[in-house]
Amino acid sequence: MDHRSLSRLAAPAVAALLALTTGCTGGTVHGRPGASGLRDPYFPKAGNGGYQVEHYGLDLDYDPADGRLEGTAVITARAGQGLSSFNLDLSGLKVEEVTVQGEPARFNRTGNELTVRPAEDLEKGEAFRTEIEYSGRPKALTDADGTREGWITTGDGAVGVGEPVGSMTWFPGNHHPSDKAAYDITITVPKGYEAVSNGELRARTAQADGSTSFAWHSPEPMASYLATAAVGKYRVETGRTPSGVALYNAVDPGEAEASAGDLARLPEMVEWGAGRFGPYPFGTAGAIVLPAGTLQYALETQTKPVFPGAPGSEELVLHELAHQWFGNSVSPKSWKDMWLNEGFATYAEWLWAEDRGGTTAQQEFDAFLSGDTEVDEAADSDWDAFPPAAPPGPEHISGNPVYYRGAMVLHRIRQEAGDEKFFALLRDWAAEHRHGNASTADFTAFAEERTGHDLKKVWDVWLYGKARPR
Repeated sequence: MDHRSLSRLAAPAVAALLALTTGCTGGTVHGRPGASGLRDPYFPKAGNGGYQVEHYGLDLDYDPADGRLEGTAVITARAGQGLSSFNLDLSGLKVEEVTVQGEPARFNRTGNELTVRPAEDLEKGEAFRTEIEYSGRPKALTDADGTREGWITTGDGAVGVGEPVGSMTWFPGNHHPSDKAAYDITITVPKGYEAVSNGELRARTAQADGSTSFAWHSPEPMASYLATAAVGKYRVETGRTPSGVALYNAVDPGEAEASAGDLARLPEMVEWGAGRFGPYPFGTAGAIVLPAGTLQYALETQTKPVFPGAPGSEELVLHELAHQWFGNSVSPKSWKDMWLNEGFATYAEWLWAEDRGGTTAQQEFDAFLSGDTEVDEAADSDWDAFPPAAPPGPEHISGNPVYYRGAMVLHRIRQEAGDEKFFALLRDWAAEHRHGNASTADFTAFAEERTGHDLKKVWDVWLYGKARPR
């Protein structure tokens, strides 16, 4: 991120999984309700307990003319305990019907919680399929820091963005980054519109009524906050990087000219990132450029970052691309671990400039210590206001210390360990946790083990220390 500016969708693998464990054995299973939140330190009601999602199949029909969304969500999950009921996160929208394992299920709504009671208890370890029919006019949410997320309308369409919890405004799910899943998202829109989502475009199908359905497939695990659906009259350009990664850019026509130069660097950036951080973690890359002013920030939505108008700098494009390794492939275990996303992506900006003969990472580091805004205009910001691993509240998880002081933590490791061990650490970290989740504690232990250095002073002063580091 950057705040500085089954109905017909089930994959064959999911069907095979369900064939192995469907229904109950006929005996009485004494399950218990799954938790209605995961007690995240900043968003305690986000996510739900008792199960892990393995696949989302979303079938969406959206008409920009009246803002109405018709949706079917087919969620394939595995029970982590015997379940008499379980919860899904959903904000607004009307739920019309719910089935579990093909049988009607009772359900009720309380705030943003959809509680589902299957006809029969689910066994621990059981793979189960839940289908939710829902509709309505999805709305945006306002976050603690005053920014908007969720379902955002544009002049000619809409976009779904979800960091940290906004995805629940357009589909029901287990909306916490610790529960990642594969996705198939089909979006049907009126004639003349494009519908863009994560991953690979599997099919573009004209319907009898003149509408068009776009079927997108994301086989790699994805946290729900990284899912997106963008509807508008975009200009689409496709291509490949030199190593063969497919590219798909969807750009608002009014932003096309101003975006062209920055997006032209994307193939080079993908190849550079693979050299620095290890193989690009997904099958596709690209960008979605929204009409100017749609959002207050860019967001690293998986495989296709969303930009609030023309990016304006190649550094912003690079930042969101770097998140594909750090944040998207290696996702945080909780929102307290946000610096593992933003500090790494900011440091990637510094490395990009350094590798091209520009300002070095050492010069950036020194500039922040001295407040030299000629090197970096953010050098006199409140980058030292709090420790990056311990933001004081949810409104601070995208604060400057998470970005800049987070990047400075990485540079301190580089200073202590030397370039060879440091860059090996970055590659090993991305490889070890590829398509998984990791916490700050995981990283600090990993960094010490891989570099062979005692980094306690770095953690105590830079990562967790409350005083301004020196």
